Amino acid sequence: MRLPLLPIMIVLIIGIIVDIYLYRRMRHDRVPRVWCVVYTVIAVLGAMTLLSVIMLPKRSGGEEHLAMIMWLLYAYFTIYLPKYVMAVFSLLRKLLALIFHRPLKGISYVGAALGLTIFATMAWGTAVNRYTTEVKDVDIDIKGLPEAFDGLRIAQISDFHVGSYAGDTTFVAEVVDRINSLHPDLIVFTGDLVNRRSEELYPYMSPLSRLKAPCGVWSVMGNHDYGDYFDWPDETMHRADADSLKAMQSRMGWRMLNNGHALLHAGSDTIALIGVENIGDPPFKTYGDLDKASAGLPDGITKILLSHNPMHWVDSISGHDDIDIALTLSGHTHAMQMEFFGWSPAEYRYPTWSGRYTDQLGRHLYVNIGLGEVALPARLGSALPEITLFTLKSK
Repeated sequence: MRLPLLPIMIVLIIGIIVDIYLYRRMRHDRVPRVWCVVYTVIAVLGAMTLLSVIMLPKRSGGEEHLAMIMWLLYAYFTIYLPKYVMAVFSLLRKLLALIFHRPLKGISYVGAALGLTIFATMAWGTAVNRYTTEVKDVDIDIKGLPEAFDGLRIAQISDFHVGSYAGDTTFVAEVVDRINSLHPDLIVFTGDLVNRRSEELYPYMSPLSRLKAPCGVWSVMGNHDYGDYFDWPDETMHRADADSLKAMQSRMGWRMLNNGHALLHAGSDTIALIGVENIGDPPFKTYGDLDKASAGLPDGITKILLSHNPMHWVDSISGHDDIDIALTLSGHTHAMQMEFFGWSPAEYRYPTWSGRYTDQLGRHLYVNIGLGEVALPARLGSALPEITLFTLKSK
């Protein structure tokens, strides 16, 4: 988690200004003194919360520090975003009163209602939404798909970030049971199993090892799986941690595609499952090599690619006549863990941030918005934890 000091200090200063303004409005409106005292105490606690975030170690601290930072920040904004809204509407009320020469109390009521809505949405996002898994059924038409694979069912999951659950395996076990109940032919995981270190996975190895499918469980690495967000004493330990995560997945019965491929057979028909290590746009590091992963595959074979970051498809696959990958499965974006009426702030960062995309040559990308979370311990609006169940169709 990257938390620069300057933005946090700016947020702290803005919060203090808003608290002073709202306190003065309470005194002006003759709110009982006891409520003014309560407001002051809450404001002081809010400032102390952000100061605690500044003091806690980010990259070198343990997972308990990371979890504490996530929850402190979320608690702060759950309280202060409604305050910002109420302050803005209060100022708007004063401005309109000057323009129309009469008080407009209804403006304040709108601000209060909107503030309460934001508070309720954020509280619901962490108490309910982050544990409410959604299964999305998606049919994919693939030109030239072998007859024996017509109707193949693939379950995709992504971005578990298991370290965010602080050792509680309940949700992970429920997801495993939900996937197994779908009876997919193939299960794929498209990266970001942990937040920073492989040791986060230990409590979850047992439930995750229960994932079963006739064609196996396959996975690739995501940007969080390499230990790049932790301060290691030396590079040897850094590399060893990534190797440890790969070994742990192997012990779980998952088969990793680290810049490699596997052939899936059904009768006399064959398709190729390709996996690359993380290929990312800045600031995310690139470890993957698509040429290496697909080397030796015959022309014309149906290819399905697992690649964590959807920008790989945007930059290197879509519109490229020489790359015949029928379907790419990615994750990474989380839809920034918030989506309202089809809009997400993720669209300003990623041109492909959720769902299916098809280029002019008929090649598909699907972006799964993940199961877990980083930074915010919540999922807001319709950005629910996702399991995608694909059914391949011969076009």
